[in-house]
Amino acid sequence: MSKAIIVTGGAGFIGSNFVPYFCAKYPDYHIINVDKLTYAGNLDNLRECEKMPNYTFVQADICDAEKMEELFKKYDVRGVIHFAAESHVDNSIKGPRAFINTNIVGTFNLLDAARKYWMEAPNKYKKG
Repeated sequence: MSKAIIVTGGAGFIGSNFVPYFCAKYPDYHIINVDKLTYAGNLDNLRECEKMPNYTFVQADICDAEKMEELFKKYDVRGVIHFAAESHVDNSIKGPRAFINTNIVGTFNLLDAARKYWMEAPNKYKKG
């Protein structure tokens, strides 16, 4: 497999439909499914992926900046498909801090990990 892609929230509603499709359709890509497994995540929806050679599950929180940087380095990540989010409106009223943390801080952590890895990596990612 030549290209690794992190898919965040891959055990959620949208992600758990996308991940099996992508793994089957693009066997040359290594999918690293990063999910915190909160109330919205369910690994039972991904049973068909468990034995696929191009699939890896990592239980992690995108708010953990060090872990995100570690994953970029470990898997030589070339792309990110970002589905992880707090999305239930009722929950946002009861606990807005979780929404800020995941949807803003977590997204920033992914962008920053990508920037650091791709800008500081050996010249293989730099054009020209």
